[in-house]
Amino acid sequence: MNNIEFIESLKYDNSGLIPAIIQDENTKDILMLAYMNKESLLSTLETLVMTYYSRSRKSLWIKGETSGNKQYMKKIFYDCDSDTLLFYIEQMGSGACHTGSYSCFYREYKIEK
Repeated sequence: MNNIEFIESLKYDNSGLIPAIIQDENTKDILMLAYMNKESLLSTLETLVMTYYSRSRKSLWIKGETSGNKQYMKKIFYDCDSDTLLFYIEQMGSGACHTGSYSCFYREYKIEK
């Protein structure tokens, strides 16, 4: 299967987006959840630089373009329903989160018993 066939085989939501879970290949930490459209996924597959679709700006977003905290794709997996992507990436710079944190998942909700 080539890149175009792979992209076309996936299931996108009504807005043409698919969720992408981003995981550090070395630490196995989950860094972020982003969304991709067909164009951003093709760009990622061709350049190996993680490119997402910004829902707020309604445009492509190359991770690290302004911050320098780039992400390089190492592996890609897709789930059993073909509607979610999982990327193993190499994180460059200080981290993935726009707050400066290494991961977007740095806050824990403590369940009270």
